[in-house]
Amino acid sequence: MTTHPIPILGAPPSPRGDGEVLRVLQRRAARGSRADGNRVALVISGGGMRAAYAGGMAHALEDAGLGDCFDVIYGSSAGAYIGASLLLGCGHGAGHIFFEDLACRAFIDPRRLGTRRPVVSLNHLIDHVLVHSKPMDWERLAATPVPLRVVATAADDLRPHALDPATPHEWKVALRATAAIPLLAGPPVEFHGRRWMDGSVAEPVPVLRALRDGATHVLVLLNRTGTELRRPDPGTGPGRWARTLDRLAPGLGRITQESVRHGPALAVLDDVTHPSRGDAHLLALTPEHDLDVHGLTIDAPRVAGAAAAGYATVAATLARMRIPAQRS
Repeated sequence: MTTHPIPILGAPPSPRGDGEVLRVLQRRAARGSRADGNRVALVISGGGMRAAYAGGMAHALEDAGLGDCFDVIYGSSAGAYIGASLLLGCGHGAGHIFFEDLACRAFIDPRRLGTRRPVVSLNHLIDHVLVHSKPMDWERLAATPVPLRVVATAADDLRPHALDPATPHEWKVALRATAAIPLLAGPPVEFHGRRWMDGSVAEPVPVLRALRDGATHVLVLLNRTGTELRRPDPGTGPGRWARTLDRLAPGLGRITQESVRHGPALAVLDDVTHPSRGDAHLLALTPEHDLDVHGLTIDAPRVAGAAAAGYATVAATLARMRIPAQRS
């Protein structure tokens, strides 16, 4: 079976035609219309503060005039917040929120571990940042014609699902649900009669979901380098964190391991003959370098570097394909 690595910065688009993903976006931007018979999806991975990479990528897509050229956006955890910002024309905020507003102890404080307060304060994000410094237009988000599929993990069966918020209040609940995780960011969140937690637990990169929904073109924004994505989990069994989560919900610890979580998405991205791909065009963008930004990193300069690296990834890819930026 022939496989091809994920296209990354510095390598040309796959001969399979994955560059067509960006070309169809360029044609839509030039026409000012999405009416071309295609279904173009944007998939944004989560990962806590790692999502600064994808935030920078979203910023670059908006600056290139491509932010409003997608038919549907999929996001897990922090990827859902980035998707919401891009839908509302706030790509700049999607890139800057991580180092301007979230790289601080008000949002992430490991000293809260073992207390009644979560290490990651979703209250700080939703009730402070998205109200004051980076206000979210919840009314407009609830009415946007382009759907945002917020992926969350059901607490009862540990399976991923796309939530369907309809009102501003439900959007706030859904975005809290997709980022909640026991012992870290708070308990599962109730939404439409079920309890939900971090979408990245079960489906960090919803590319298969986009394909099942009929996407003809999929652009994937990843928060890890190609090498890092394929790095095996350390040791031969689940670590202490995974074992702790398993005590809360059997099976939860195992599916939080990197190889288990990313395996299905990597399989379809790597293999041009994968049966789930069909005739769809796929292009995955990854940061060129690992800047040592992890899910709980609050070193603001380092997080800013990750956002800049994500922006540079998109800008260089567009330049290589001779797709000009429309805004600076």
